[in-house]
Amino acid sequence: MNRIPKTMAVLFLLYVSIIPSRVLPAETCNRVVAIVNNEVITQYELEKRIREVTGFSTDDLKTKEPQRLGETRRKVLDLLIDEKIAEEKVKELNIKVTQKQVEATIQRMRENQRMSHEEFLAQLEKEGLTHEKFQQKVRRDLERMQLVEFEVRSKIIIRDEAVKEYYERNKKDFGSAEKVRISGIFLILKRPDDSGEMMAIQRKGEEILSRIRAGEDFGELAKAFSDGPGAASGGDLGVFHPDQLEPQLRKMIETLKEGSVSGLLPRQNGILILKLVEKQEGKIKPLDEVSEAIYSILYREEVESRYQSWIQGLRESSYTRILPESL
Repeated sequence: MNRIPKTMAVLFLLYVSIIPSRVLPAETCNRVVAIVNNEVITQYELEKRIREVTGFSTDDLKTKEPQRLGETRRKVLDLLIDEKIAEEKVKELNIKVTQKQVEATIQRMRENQRMSHEEFLAQLEKEGLTHEKFQQKVRRDLERMQLVEFEVRSKIIIRDEAVKEYYERNKKDFGSAEKVRISGIFLILKRPDDSGEMMAIQRKGEEILSRIRAGEDFGELAKAFSDGPGAASGGDLGVFHPDQLEPQLRKMIETLKEGSVSGLLPRQNGILILKLVEKQEGKIKPLDEVSEAIYSILYREEVESRYQSWIQGLRESSYTRILPESL
């Protein structure tokens, strides 16, 4: 760390030391918590990034994990300091990332994960990110990659052996999940306490079941007799991952072969006859289908590793000061 701060940092310190405290607006938000070369990090920036990184406000963390609040603040502040140093270097080297590059990178990510645009947005929402914030993150990552590539002379090489090793270690991550399409005939019990009605729909269910086993079309019988969802389309209930089904139905599905029909399944408000229309077994994608995605993962890991080493060296040669009361 340089012993003598840069001119702007000195002027800033003089300014905040002589200005009367009564004229400092929104002290909580605008209070300076760190100085990085000619830039400052405010309390507002720190609070905002803590929420982005953890998903909680500082007040939430005080309540939920008070013992880790100090550690979290320091880690996030270190992150902000590194970003300020990197941003300064990006400007110094005039590194530019276009919107087209950002969109192309996101498009490749979606294609590698075989996700539609809607599925991708849903995943971002689950992670607490808007599309705009994710674009900003990708832009920073691309700038950082260009920065590392500019600063690090030796080229990053990802060997085929490393790709294959990663694939073998993480095969389960490259599998397509099992899916089932099911149809049902549901006979609703309108008066649950009426034992006579229960016996009547039981007899009706047995009659339908015997007609199915005699060769009659399940879909036509569903249209004629089902009181449940999908009746108009032959009892079609849709496609599910087995773990989306409740345990009893999942267990029943496991015993059925494609095209076969269950017995009478008692439900809380009636009786269900289930048909396994189609079963798609889960498959592990072959290496040649996912090698490009694995290469991208390994490349990003290598970039991250080199970046951390490089930013640490750059930080040691920069002027940084963390104000004691900020932690």
